[in-house]
Amino acid sequence: MARITDPVCRICRREGVKLYLKGLRCESPKCAIERRNQPPGMHLRRSKPSEYGIRLREKQKLKRFYGLLERQFRRYFEIASRSKQNTGEVLITLLERRLDNVVFRLGFAPNRAAARQLVAHGHVTVNSVPTDIPSLIMKPNDVVSVKNRKRSIDLVRLQVQQTSPNIPDFLTITNQEPPEGKMTRMPTRGDMDPHIEEIREQLIIEFCSR
Repeated sequence: MARITDPVCRICRREGVKLYLKGLRCESPKCAIERRNQPPGMHLRRSKPSEYGIRLREKQKLKRFYGLLERQFRRYFEIASRSKQNTGEVLITLLERRLDNVVFRLGFAPNRAAARQLVAHGHVTVNSVPTDIPSLIMKPNDVVSVKNRKRSIDLVRLQVQQTSPNIPDFLTITNQEPPEGKMTRMPTRGDMDPHIEEIREQLIIEFCSR
């Protein structure tokens, strides 16, 4: 499984916004942007960003927020662009329906990287079927469960005790032991994670369609 190995605090500094890649740490004074809100690298005088640069940064923010590689992001964009519906909304819906994102938004993991690892290590089932594919696209009425074994339950229980997740409307907790959640409907633009809801998807469409 390919994964991003760059220092995640440098990623946030490069984009100039908090991408919440480290969970609760991003809310603390230890956040890199709180301590040093400037791009990494040599601090030369920077010129005004071009139209191309503005669109590139929007695309990079969205891609890195969900922890995607470039090929994965392009594949989702191609699927969204073939839809008869609004391309930007379909793209965001696809990203929100990823299994690792659903696991995170149910509060089973502190961030999307941890949720991806939880899935990849076999701690999660979908509709009672074991899966280790973080990019699995969920459908309405799909049920995500933590495996009914002590090690898996303990990992998730510890996270649930430490945080009070803000579960979006398209998801619901259906069982506490073992932890279980359900996608009740298709997510919309309004269900997007509030930490990145100000993303301008039209600029991303313009960049990827050039």
